[in-house]
Amino acid sequence: MPRTSRPKFLKMLSMLKRAYPGAKCSLDYDSPLHLLVAVMLSAQCTDARVNLTTPALFAKYKTARDFVRANPCELQSLIRSCGFFRTKAKNIIGACKLIDGQYAGKLPSTMDEMLALPGVARKTANIVLGNAYGILEGIPVDTHAIRLSRLLGLTQHSDPKKIEKDLMALVPRKDWLQVSNLFVYHGRAICIANRPKCQLCPLNGLCPSAAWDHATSLQVRKALRLSGGKNHAPLSASSKGRRPSDAPRSLGPSAFKTLP
Repeated sequence: MPRTSRPKFLKMLSMLKRAYPGAKCSLDYDSPLHLLVAVMLSAQCTDARVNLTTPALFAKYKTARDFVRANPCELQSLIRSCGFFRTKAKNIIGACKLIDGQYAGKLPSTMDEMLALPGVARKTANIVLGNAYGILEGIPVDTHAIRLSRLLGLTQHSDPKKIEKDLMALVPRKDWLQVSNLFVYHGRAICIANRPKCQLCPLNGLCPSAAWDHATSLQVRKALRLSGGKNHAPLSASSKGRRPSDAPRSLGPSAFKTLP
């Protein structure tokens, strides 16, 4: 059973929305099919690396039939930098064969149909259905969602399906997709694996895993309130403890200069 109550989590969710108002899927794509391919490539790979790979890939393969007709070795070569390129190429071609043969080249729009595609599990299906079609069947549970859900007391499970079930009971349905994006942004910016920046976290006063004093967290939240939530970029990794130039000012040290 989650340690964090729904009312408490809704406060967390509101804070995350204010901290990252521009949170969205970070993969680049120009069609539902290309989004599917990008998500498949992102397994055990960073979104940044996928976005470096897909321009040439999508220029060469525009439709499901293009992927079906692809030379496997050429496809593998194009996606090699994303890792596990042989398995990913096999799954991409296999999925596109079903899409081309059974759905006339159009990506299906139901969970059951998506899960029938090779290489597609619930996380991938949720991301694609939500971003491509606005269909919310569940919550994408990736490594960020797993880690943050446990740290925030939203679940005690480690299995993605069980975590998704716990999250669906806490998160309003309209936010099922967005909460995943918020977890990604916050996981990259603040709640970084093995080196979380708790001293900059707006959730510090609510997070059961917070590693520093509550008083400073109140300053962080006050800074967020004073800023009006006008943050349009997530924090990025900073070297030597400096606040990166693209960090939301309300979460950085400069936010506290005017505070008592």
